[in-house]
Amino acid sequence: MERPRAPVLLVALVGAVTALAALASPAAAQSVNRAAIDDLNTQLLYVALPLTLFVELTLVYAIYRFHDNDDPKPTVDDPALETTWTAATAVILLFVGVSAYFVMANPYITPAAAGSADVATPEGADDLTVEVVAYQWGWQFTYPEANVTTKNRLAIPADRDVRFELSSRDVVHSLFVPKLGIKQDIFPTGGSVARTRATKPGEYNLYCAELCGSGHARMDGTVVVLNESAYRDWLDERA
Repeated sequence: MERPRAPVLLVALVGAVTALAALASPAAAQSVNRAAIDDLNTQLLYVALPLTLFVELTLVYAIYRFHDNDDPKPTVDDPALETTWTAATAVILLFVGVSAYFVMANPYITPAAAGSADVATPEGADDLTVEVVAYQWGWQFTYPEANVTTKNRLAIPADRDVRFELSSRDVVHSLFVPKLGIKQDIFPTGGSVARTRATKPGEYNLYCAELCGSGHARMDGTVVVLNESAYRDWLDERA
């Protein structure tokens, strides 16, 4: 019987893990929300890659070493090894939990529970308020400071804190802007809030991420991030 090609498998495995590690550092984020999410993903990836490599190497070794064992023996109890393995798992899970907690506690990621006015806000937040109304199947954006209302096209200034006050005319919707790291459910009772501070001008896709009826698939829009002067010109044109 031909022996497994363990060296070939090992080289392929190390190459795959190395390629994943090279992709671990994401491109520059377009908002503080997206940056926080990307940083968490990178931290978890640097923990997951060594674990993956260790498990797969152990598997390849076991296949190579014991594939033709005609008289297998039961595994011998090893309390020290079991204790070490359990403790290492607990440390890893604690690291994941603490890292995720600090991201979820970020006021840009979890701005407030519905209806709560006691949640801390980031320094300098709420410089701009936009009222967002979702309906089957579109979006309405109102800028109270300029008495401007648009549909399906949202413009916000770069490098400025923005607060979205969310409400729905009918059913549950969800505001989702992947590139900006914004995702917040919107309820007919109102009270939902989302926050962001975009850092890179450009156009980004906006979607409803909650199945809301037969027109859900076409309930999309565009978020335009402008520098401050261009944003003011945009508002003046519509006012």
